[in-house]
Amino acid sequence: MKRLILFFPMFAIAFSGIAQNKQLTMQDAMSNARTTLAPENLSQIQFIYGTEDYVYAKRIGNSPVWFSGNAKSASDQPFLSLGQLNQKLKAAQKDTLKMMPMIQFNQGPEWILTLNGSKVALDPAKNTLRVLVDQAVASKGNVEESKAGYVAYLDNFNLFVAKGGDQKQVTTDGTKDIVYASSVHRDEFGISKGTFWSNNGKQLAFYRMDQSMVTDYPIIDWTTRPAHNVNIKYPMAGDKSHQVTVGVYNAETKALVYLKTGEPVEQYLTNIAWSPDDKYVYIAVLNRGQNHMKLNQYDAASGELLKTLFEEKDDKYVEPLVPMLFLKNDASKFIWQSNRDGWNHLYLYDLKGKMLKQLTKGNWEVLEVKSFDAKGDRLFYVSTEESPITRNLYELNLKSGKSKRITQGFAMHSTQVSTSGNTVIDVCSTPDDPRVIQLVESASSKTKVLLKAANPLAAYATAKSEIFTIKGKSGDDLYASLYKPVGYEAGKKYPVVVYWYGGPHAQLVMNGWNAGAGDYWSRYMAQRGYVVLTVDVRGSDNRGRAFEQSMFRRAGDVQMEDMMSAVDYLKGLPYVDAANMGLFGWSFGGFATTDFMLTHPGIFKAAVAGGPVINWAFYEIMYTERYMDTPQENPEGYAATYLSNKVDQLKGKLLLIHGQQDPVVVQQHSVDFVKHAVDKGVQVDYMIYPGHEHNVIGKDRAHLYQKVTDYFELYLRKEK
Repeated sequence: MKRLILFFPMFAIAFSGIAQNKQLTMQDAMSNARTTLAPENLSQIQFIYGTEDYVYAKRIGNSPVWFSGNAKSASDQPFLSLGQLNQKLKAAQKDTLKMMPMIQFNQGPEWILTLNGSKVALDPAKNTLRVLVDQAVASKGNVEESKAGYVAYLDNFNLFVAKGGDQKQVTTDGTKDIVYASSVHRDEFGISKGTFWSNNGKQLAFYRMDQSMVTDYPIIDWTTRPAHNVNIKYPMAGDKSHQVTVGVYNAETKALVYLKTGEPVEQYLTNIAWSPDDKYVYIAVLNRGQNHMKLNQYDAASGELLKTLFEEKDDKYVEPLVPMLFLKNDASKFIWQSNRDGWNHLYLYDLKGKMLKQLTKGNWEVLEVKSFDAKGDRLFYVSTEESPITRNLYELNLKSGKSKRITQGFAMHSTQVSTSGNTVIDVCSTPDDPRVIQLVESASSKTKVLLKAANPLAAYATAKSEIFTIKGKSGDDLYASLYKPVGYEAGKKYPVVVYWYGGPHAQLVMNGWNAGAGDYWSRYMAQRGYVVLTVDVRGSDNRGRAFEQSMFRRAGDVQMEDMMSAVDYLKGLPYVDAANMGLFGWSFGGFATTDFMLTHPGIFKAAVAGGPVINWAFYEIMYTERYMDTPQENPEGYAATYLSNKVDQLKGKLLLIHGQQDPVVVQQHSVDFVKHAVDKGVQVDYMIYPGHEHNVIGKDRAHLYQKVTDYFELYLRKEK
């Protein structure tokens, strides 16, 4: 086990126990963690476009005032008050505002804000204003404006494009089954929207999804009398999938074509990108088996397939997530992201599909490309090169191929880069520092601290966690975060709660404030006398392709093995009461929790599984078939992971929780498990949250975590 962060010395713990005596409430842990107990911040901090100046909103009296500064300024100065903004609006002959709105200063020379329901651009020098999205259009669905002044939106299932008073209905056959200009493929493959304006803003690429062949799935609305059924389209693994095409609408000529993406119709179209001259559309076309991707070029005017630039294949799966990125100063070259060498990296290509060179390399992941500098010579990206549990900004010189680290310190860094690329706003945190905001000069790495937030929990009986690695039986390092009980006494044994997820696209343990968690529930449980462990097992994100793909065709197997490694670690701690341990997970973590309780009965005395997948044949095509293949191709894998068939192996106490309107992991999963439990005479506990979907959010989240806490209190205390 490699220790990354050590506990405070004992005398420091003893001293803090005297100074920190307030007790967290559940409201503090779940709601106030994001408000009154969140680390201090500089609200909406951002660069002013084209400058090295930053701005942020600060409340002065009863109204926020925008303050500004730069690397050379000795102190920040007021930049824009509500009164000054209203003077500009008056000069533009517009109504004034009673409250300071959110303003985007970093999108261009104009300020972007919402005025009486309309999205507008205000020229601060000329005090002129132009409407980007009119109030009447802003209320429509999936609104997206272009730089040429056109606005795309949905109305009554159909796509419209408007400019000023001119509105054009682009499609006419839109229904609940024929879906336009919306996110498709259930938001997999990096898809988050359905409209894509060309660079000049005069052409629109958009998705068309025919889901008429997908089986209806019932979601009951319990708020009416009587309750009524609301059908959604839910393509389950192995069943019929929807069919997607991509249309291109020319807003100037009013011409509409559909790209000839060909057959089979059950394929995935993602990573849509326009060529710099707007003549071509590029799409990553992935087969339903998700093991063969083609990067295709289409003529935007005719829809014809012109060529396949290159292909990627894998014996397990390929998952394209990011569109090609053309170089800023050379339209004949582009950057592609791929994990083909086992880690997500950047590759430089020409338009013939020839790979010119691999730009980044190593046993670490590129997580995000931020931007080019003003000239296009440098590219800024975020990676895990230092550690899987930190994030840093790097600058890549595209000519020399050399990378330079910009942010410093073993921390989680969230960054913004100025237009020039010369200055960076760095918002970072560590387990010791809740939030530090600083300005960094990218050339010299000189920093100017703008804010160092105090510990919002300084008055509370809580301390930071220990972050370390557990060596798994596979040889992999499993990152973990552990809270000792508050008021820990040597020689005493304490109950344990373990929280995990274990599936792709999620990472729980990070070297930031609160170990990366967004609430204080782990601290709350430690305050109540629990050892609290969070662990990232194989299958988790940002550890390379092999780490994730280890679960291929048998979801759960490697997670079970790694959890046993965590259990062995816990049993080796002298203060752990191994007879009173609890396990908790949600979604994939709910599946893993239920699976562990059945395949390793008796290890955990009690468990809570929220929104759990019980039968992968009940889950959606896109996600499930990537990791499990189809039920027809992998019957043994599906049978082995059908948890209801193992219900009679349960020994401990198990609480299943489900949002009653869950459209992601549909309630049929947990209902099926309960039915099998009843059939076998096995007792399980069950809690539903009416009105909630896959996650219980808002004010009811505190209720959820109180339910979880009460369950562990009931079964994990020695006296019980």
